[in-house]
Amino acid sequence: MLTSWKDSIREQRAAVFELLLNPVRQLAGECQKAWPDREALTAALLAGFDSIPYCTYLYVVDTNGIQLSDNVGRDGRLPEHFGRDRSPRPYMKEASPDQDFVLSEAYISLSAHRPSITALQTLYREGEPVGYLGVDLDLRDLPASGDLYVEPGEWRQIKGDPAVRGTVFQQTRVESALDRNIEQALSILEELIVERGMFQGVLHFSSSRATVWVVDDPFRYRILQSDALSDPDICLAYPRRPYPEDAEIPADCIGPILKGLQALRFADDTIYLRVASINIFNGLISLTFSCDGSHYMPYSEFLEKDTGFWFGSEG
Repeated sequence: MLTSWKDSIREQRAAVFELLLNPVRQLAGECQKAWPDREALTAALLAGFDSIPYCTYLYVVDTNGIQLSDNVGRDGRLPEHFGRDRSPRPYMKEASPDQDFVLSEAYISLSAHRPSITALQTLYREGEPVGYLGVDLDLRDLPASGDLYVEPGEWRQIKGDPAVRGTVFQQTRVESALDRNIEQALSILEELIVERGMFQGVLHFSSSRATVWVVDDPFRYRILQSDALSDPDICLAYPRRPYPEDAEIPADCIGPILKGLQALRFADDTIYLRVASINIFNGLISLTFSCDGSHYMPYSEFLEKDTGFWFGSEG
């Protein structure tokens, strides 16, 4: 199982690398025979275009990045690219005669303004590098490989807006409508999560609202404002659902987690909890404080910490 987006990228790039390596090398052999004649190079690219999987454009450049062939695409040749200086493009900065085959990092294409990658195969004459065969690929055309990565479960801290952090000691928590009715609001949220299919919620303490997602309609969120969060009848708007068996957070931990959020909201009038979220499937709790710093942490670690941990005093 992939544990990060970087792992997913590495797997995808490895698959594309293996897919392109042999056909690109074979076409490079034909380009070396045609070097450096424009018409001969373009003819070789036209003949070999269909042999390169998922290709958008082919071209040949010298070691300085100056294009010696026309562009060749699905609709044939594009002569206006002959003589183009590609040296400023991101993929050319990764080119090196010491590397026989390079698959670039993704970049935004100039023509379609879409994420793309380029494969560069070094071309040789009499054993010396003379240029590169370029293969442009649109990321939309590439086949997906592997599974979607899983968000890592370790604690992460993310700094927020420096302007907010710089003025944090000039502010004081102002009681919100949610603050005045916090006990009832959290009881309602516990009921919605444990008994009525809510699997994710973002609780905005200062603006007295919650954004919630439910298993019956997971692609749309719903906004519960302070009037809904103070009215137990809101539970009737959500049908009862069994607590998901594959939830990472046990049902009996939901109440203590919400109580912990309440404690962080009221523990200090300067550094206080502004926004919190809970997702029962990935088991993460997020906390954003008045200093705009955010924490993403496993629920079990959150439950282990009291206010003394967060504020340096006895909890």
